[in-house]
Amino acid sequence: MQSKLRWHRLETAEKVAQTLCNRILEQATEAILKRGKFKFVLAGGSTPANVYWLLAKSNADWSKWFIYHGDERCLPVNHTDRNSVMAANTFLDNVAIPKNQIFDIQTELGTEESAVAYRLIVQDALPFDVVLLGMGEDGHTASLFPNDIYDENALVHTIYDSPKPPAERVTLSAKALSNTQTLFFCITGANKRDALKRWHLGENLPVAKVNALQSLDVYVDFAASETI
Repeated sequence: MQSKLRWHRLETAEKVAQTLCNRILEQATEAILKRGKFKFVLAGGSTPANVYWLLAKSNADWSKWFIYHGDERCLPVNHTDRNSVMAANTFLDNVAIPKNQIFDIQTELGTEESAVAYRLIVQDALPFDVVLLGMGEDGHTASLFPNDIYDENALVHTIYDSPKPPAERVTLSAKALSNTQTLFFCITGANKRDALKRWHLGENLPVAKVNALQSLDVYVDFAASETI
């Protein structure tokens, strides 16, 4: 059964970040109360950084958080363009989540090798509690790009021809990303306006292929959502 998609328009990117921070903390508290742990998949790219900065300043039972990544770029381990480096700098290095509960996609090992290893990690983790995703100007999410063909039953995909550099990436599949209790999209900025309108009108973009087990919420600022 698919979750009903709910749209939330907020005035600024800062308000989007603060609202998402609060929602994630609420979901974490609920998951820990019900299941003893909180399994959280992080979005990459630049948009969620403000959410992560706010989380890093928050109080939570960090010892019960388990962190995963929606995708990773095939770059050296400390490269500044890696999603794991951004997440560490803004969030993970600033809170007391045990290091053995942070599961980076080790793309420095090679595209295929890291995908195989992460597939086992994802299999063991499912279902997630919260997946956070962004959206690119072309409607892509994680490293799932328009017009690409994927094995719908796979949990992890290898990407060799990304239209955005670097060409090689490892990404969770729409199937894996949809196996979450709650899914949040964080979309801000006027450059997302066209893709957001196309999604809202029902175009089959990669963002439209991800769902959730219980709730699916899209948080957008006025700049991104002016045309919907």
